[in-house]
Amino acid sequence: MAFAVSDTGIGMTPEQMNRVFEEFSQADSSTARRYGGTGLGLAITRRLARVMGGDVSVTSTLGAGSTFVVRLPVHQAASEERAGLAPDMLPHGDCVLVIDDDLTARELIANHLREAKFKVVTAANGKDGLKLAEQLHPIAITLDILMPEIDGLTVLSALRGNPELAGIPVIICTMTENQRKASTLGAAGYLTKPVDRNRLIALLRGYEARLRRTRVLLIEDDADQRERIRSWLEPQNWSVREAANGRVALEQLDDDVPDVILLDLMMPEMDGFQFASALRDHAEWRSIPIIVITSLDLTTADREKLKSNVAEILSKESFEAGQLIDIIRQIRAKSSVVEKQPETQL
Repeated sequence: MAFAVSDTGIGMTPEQMNRVFEEFSQADSSTARRYGGTGLGLAITRRLARVMGGDVSVTSTLGAGSTFVVRLPVHQAASEERAGLAPDMLPHGDCVLVIDDDLTARELIANHLREAKFKVVTAANGKDGLKLAEQLHPIAITLDILMPEIDGLTVLSALRGNPELAGIPVIICTMTENQRKASTLGAAGYLTKPVDRNRLIALLRGYEARLRRTRVLLIEDDADQRERIRSWLEPQNWSVREAANGRVALEQLDDDVPDVILLDLMMPEMDGFQFASALRDHAEWRSIPIIVITSLDLTTADREKLKSNVAEILSKESFEAGQLIDIIRQIRAKSSVVEKQPETQL
């Protein structure tokens, strides 16, 4: 397909046509002063056309106007419409997914990320974004709010409602001030456009710890509950070992020390209270953070028994996948900061 766009404007000289597709370039400095613009639109247009197997060309007569022609192969455009991205175009390994209906904003964010050595996949609408999130399980998503058909808040809600995607951190990048609603739905960050490159990269660097393989020990006597939690955690690239009671868990600790323990309280043979007490008796284990997941209505005395090394207490009836994953990620982020602290020499 060929799309031609013509105007009857000021036109260009051959020299100006040679550099019109360069980034941050315009015909000359007077053009920028008079007509505005950043000189990015044509560079982005050509780059996208070439990604799709096409190209952009220009003809122009000074003082009479210009004609730009975009040529795209039909079969590849149809393939992308069906599948979001052709299989051979998917990145290998982890990537960041950029969802934004604005072409310029989408490509600028993608360029920021590529410069920081992230792999990037983009989607022009919420529907394609959700499809790609399911395909790729990206390490993070940047998401615009104001989009046609499916807006960003709806996309965020859908991500949080899918156990396999709920743990993916989502950074809102938008023109609107809707931070409270986005935070309520579980957004990991909120940036207003034009997006500050350094703030965006700093946010994403915080989620690179997700690439480290977190080891989780799940202590729970209910097999269905163990399977449910495992199905949430393993898609995060985390390893999960299971124990049906505290006694079995202590035996496993002799073989391998986990990064975090998920602990039920009401179990046969050795319950959660007894396990937590036994853990404190071993110097090499007492620093392992514990997340208690229980249906008990804990008393002040119960909480006092658990407080020394319990990072969080969740209710079985109300906790969600995204909440649990965020807590584990926060625990791992804190531990990585401690690990990086230099030793103090006295």
